[in-house]
Amino acid sequence: MKSRTGKVLAILMLLALVATGVWAGGSKEGAAAAKPVKIGFIGPLTGDYANYGKLMTQAIKIAVEERNAKGGISGHNVELVAEDSEGKQEKAVAAMEKLASVDQILGLVGAVFSSSSLAIAPRAQQEKIVMISPSSTHPDLTNKGSFIFRDVVSDAVQAQVFAKYVYQVMGIKKVAVLFTKNDYSQGLADGFKAQFQSEGGQIVAEQSGMQGDKDFKTQLTTIKAANPEAIYMPDYVAEINQILQQAQQLGMTNVKMLASDGFSNPEILQLAGKLANGVVYSGPELEKNPLQVDFEKKYQDKWGDKPDSFSLNSYDAANILFDAIQSVYDKATPEQQKDLKLDRDAIRSYVAGVKGYKGVSGEISFAPNGDAIKNQGILTVENQQYKQLGVYKIVDNKLVQVK
Repeated sequence: MKSRTGKVLAILMLLALVATGVWAGGSKEGAAAAKPVKIGFIGPLTGDYANYGKLMTQAIKIAVEERNAKGGISGHNVELVAEDSEGKQEKAVAAMEKLASVDQILGLVGAVFSSSSLAIAPRAQQEKIVMISPSSTHPDLTNKGSFIFRDVVSDAVQAQVFAKYVYQVMGIKKVAVLFTKNDYSQGLADGFKAQFQSEGGQIVAEQSGMQGDKDFKTQLTTIKAANPEAIYMPDYVAEINQILQQAQQLGMTNVKMLASDGFSNPEILQLAGKLANGVVYSGPELEKNPLQVDFEKKYQDKWGDKPDSFSLNSYDAANILFDAIQSVYDKATPEQQKDLKLDRDAIRSYVAGVKGYKGVSGEISFAPNGDAIKNQGILTVENQQYKQLGVYKIVDNKLVQVK
């Protein structure tokens, strides 16, 4: 009995040693899983706008996998916590509350839509969570606090460049505006309208709908009666598709269709088909750098999709956050490192100091207010493929072609 009892005790002791990591010269610290570094994402993953969130999270997942393959943040694996906003403000707010309180994220990529980003920005600022939106362009966003950034061009720049381009380069003098009542669409509509009129152009009609509307024929009928040369529709792909389809049904084949960077999601090429051809829009420049070429191949090999411009921004935003967290981690005390109680002000300072970052979306610098400093592309669609018409910036209130 004693011998059997001794063997049982010996086995139990052996198991205990293995479990605590002491066996074979190990240590408890080496064997125990280090606390993960969590970053969040907020965007539509279901519903009419799900393709935006799908493409962006796929990009972030690649960034996470790459970082973890290199050891994460000094042995702490990076973990993405993606929350579905369905493109709705109230769901974005609830998601932000969870990410801040439950998941205790150290950084956020998002939100996707301007309305959602404006809604969650105060909470991110309160919790000192650095938030980098890859797609929210409303001019007021980065005014919400020092922890709020974006690596996409602001509406203020986009609307100014595009209005000047439409008037000066395209020679269009009469435009109708059809927007949806959300912060993104209305913000761009207002900015375009003000700049276009200051150029000497005329807004002959201004119509609106609600996000998620499927029928724009009433608005388009009013616009048709105003006889515009072009319709500016700064909307998301679901609405743009309906507008293109219904404008054709109403015989508006000679009216030029203009759009914003929401048109850069390639889903529109599938939804609208040939009707996407000829649309002119403002968006990120298309010229590919070697980093982007490599990333796009990796992305397509892994997911079977082509990344859109917002996916490129998402990948870069994630990696900037990782670099910031690693920099602060390196300067933290062992206890702070173990519990990931890192200086959030220092994380913000690192991001704010980013200048000339070489990313897959191009070179990124942040202005003092948190806006991305980037040029603006002007693009169109030919044979259901995106084509760049030029790259522009504003210098002393003048439109200057860069490429």
